[in-house]
Amino acid sequence: MKSNDGPVFLSIAEELRFYILRFLPYRDILRCASVCKALRQTYVSSSSLQYIVELGGQHLLPISNADDHTPISERLQCLKDKAHAWFRVDIRSAKTISIPHQALYWESFMADRHLFLWDKLEVDTATIIPILTKPSQRSVERDWHPGTMCKVPNSTNICTFMDPAQNLFAVAYVDQIHETFFINLTTLDNGSFHPQAAGPTLFLSEFFEYEDSDSGAVRLKVMGRYIALQRASSEFGTWQLQIWDWQHSITSDNVLRISDGYPHSIEFCFLGNDRLLVVADNLKLYSIEDMSHTPQLLASFVLPIRLLGSTACILPVDGMECSSQLQMQAQQTVHTSDPKHRLLCITMTKFSRAFIIYIISTRIFFDLPEMAGAMPIPWQCWGPSNTRVDWHPIANGECKVHLSRNRVLLLVPDYEEIRDSKCKLCIMDFSPLAVTNRRGLGKVVIEPSPVNVNNIMCVHNGIQKRLSTFLPYVEVVLDRKFGMHELKNIWMDEDGIYLLSEKLIEVIDV
Repeated sequence: MKSNDGPVFLSIAEELRFYILRFLPYRDILRCASVCKALRQTYVSSSSLQYIVELGGQHLLPISNADDHTPISERLQCLKDKAHAWFRVDIRSAKTISIPHQALYWESFMADRHLFLWDKLEVDTATIIPILTKPSQRSVERDWHPGTMCKVPNSTNICTFMDPAQNLFAVAYVDQIHETFFINLTTLDNGSFHPQAAGPTLFLSEFFEYEDSDSGAVRLKVMGRYIALQRASSEFGTWQLQIWDWQHSITSDNVLRISDGYPHSIEFCFLGNDRLLVVADNLKLYSIEDMSHTPQLLASFVLPIRLLGSTACILPVDGMECSSQLQMQAQQTVHTSDPKHRLLCITMTKFSRAFIIYIISTRIFFDLPEMAGAMPIPWQCWGPSNTRVDWHPIANGECKVHLSRNRVLLLVPDYEEIRDSKCKLCIMDFSPLAVTNRRGLGKVVIEPSPVNVNNIMCVHNGIQKRLSTFLPYVEVVLDRKFGMHELKNIWMDEDGIYLLSEKLIEVIDV
């Protein structure tokens, strides 16, 4: 729309132009700033517009109830500096913290700067240790000695889940004598009744036979108000998932069943508060909005490679999104990650031969085409531009992966020092503004990464296949090498990197 004196939009006051532009998505703001000098000047003179672009480019959302009086200009600079810091991580400045020595950990994970260790192999013990928590953060330190987690006679502890953000400790038990299977819910700090829980115990809709050899087939996960228990049976070739809204009911009829010849290789994760992703023969996306019904299939995404082995599904979840309890912490945080623009990491192993990594942008699970549930979506229609796929032969070393927001922490064999059995740590940043924020550091990867499928699985119809994926990222390789089995686990969050060895944990603050 133009007047005799030029475009109408450029003729209005700069304050009004700013007011209008702030309602646009960040990509449209950048497009407008590239149209002409006047709009460019409006953009560069406005910290608020640049803040909107920085949030969008890092796939972050502002927290509406955050009580923060910091000027926008300072928030903007803090975001840029924090993003840049990830490309100049000094791994040699790590702080070392001793931990209780245990020869083997059945399970270990880091959440909200708390390390959780569970040893089921020898004795049923668990430990939670705060790791350099922030001054404004509630911290929890506790030990569960043998027999203290399982208070019901004749019952066996099968799996546990710790959620510091919600002060929640969930433990699944089975009582073979009375044929009952249940989940106890307590507070993490003192083991009392959780004030937000509908009751102290969740009950399954039906009992199933359990043997000690099935322990790896039972998994427990928590996401906000949802608790899900996964069970797999090789004998019957079935996989089952039961979901509770633990804050509103102690029972659930929300049960999902999948018949598969290899149920132990099926995994799942929550995508926000209303979607569930199941990793089976394909990626199956379900709606869990209505807890009174079985999850409804929304879409199925075809995977190009299916490995018959163990599967893991890693999705970062901000604690602030799940709970409003930690108000002191909320006041210090003014943004959270956008659930529609995160990364999902799926790892698959083929026995002891191959370790394959899918890094997937979650946007494909929200921008669904019409009639997506009618038939599977072919790999070529969703995969190449939304993923990065890599693989490593397990015989050449350990592979571990963790992610936070749009960054991936990867431990892979160092093929330049493969004879010395060395591994290296890499940070990969997939946010749209990663190239801008890196300030000349790191390696920009925009070229396709081909995977020779023939190296992983049998040749299909005698034709060698190559798989190419294109999701862009910036990579930084840390300047320290590790022994093949030196690190037991690795994690990262928005504040740092955590490296667990047998007797200690190293913390690299960012």
